[in-house]
Amino acid sequence: MATKHSRSAARLMMAPAVILLLGWMLVPLIMTLMFSFKKYLPLRGGDLGWVGFENYVRFVSSSAFWPSVGATLTIVGGVLLITIFFGVLLAILLNQPMWGQGVVRILVIAPFFVMPTVSALVWKNMFMDPVNGLFAHLWRFFGAEPISWLSQASLPSIVMIVSWQWLPFATLILLTAIQSLDGEQLEAAEMDGAPPLKRFGYITLPHLSRAITIVLLIQTIFLLAIFAEIFVTTGGAFGTRTLTYLIFQRVLESQNVGLGSAGGVYAIILANIVAIFLMRIVGKNLDA
Repeated sequence: MATKHSRSAARLMMAPAVILLLGWMLVPLIMTLMFSFKKYLPLRGGDLGWVGFENYVRFVSSSAFWPSVGATLTIVGGVLLITIFFGVLLAILLNQPMWGQGVVRILVIAPFFVMPTVSALVWKNMFMDPVNGLFAHLWRFFGAEPISWLSQASLPSIVMIVSWQWLPFATLILLTAIQSLDGEQLEAAEMDGAPPLKRFGYITLPHLSRAITIVLLIQTIFLLAIFAEIFVTTGGAFGTRTLTYLIFQRVLESQNVGLGSAGGVYAIILANIVAIFLMRIVGKNLDA
């Protein structure tokens, strides 16, 4: 049992790392809050003084604000649905004994290690190009006219690209959960005459509930900040401008740091609302 002296020593040894972590988190946050109350134009006069909540009002009253929030939530929701559904299917498939199982698992997980910019460029030029892309050739093979995916089906295209990158992560987490399932339960249910769908619905799926909630939480946190895929493919056009991309435009394209900082605060608020909602779901499943 840890003594009072050992606990004090542990706190003392952890203090530098905790202080560094707090500084790494709090300094950018404090600077963002400070700039959000200023009119700061780096190339057009610099710091022009405090403006109160003017930046917040301008940002939220912009005609692009609510469409960007809608695009963000649409992409997050679409990617979560696809990655969880196909992640469960792939996890069940990869858990079955097969020849070359290790190689197959590596190939399935490999897309997660591809940089977002690279994966977006591959999808844009090799798959979705309306002239020479793979989808265009498939459309012509079946006698259909190829479409310009990134302009005519922009949001579904972004969802497809991001899902391809995040599907291996969901598969890996869910596969680990399936491998921890007691095989005797499935064998007993099979001996009792339970069909495969009922075994999945009453045994496998409840066992995966915790893993699914963890995937939901982690992916949502990262997907709310999606940027590279949109920057490389559509540049925020055709209804794909997310909240993160709108902040980028306000800061770098409009050179208005104060307005962009106010947008960053809104993004933090949105992320915390979603995180709190998901943490309640995770907490209920972990306590069950």
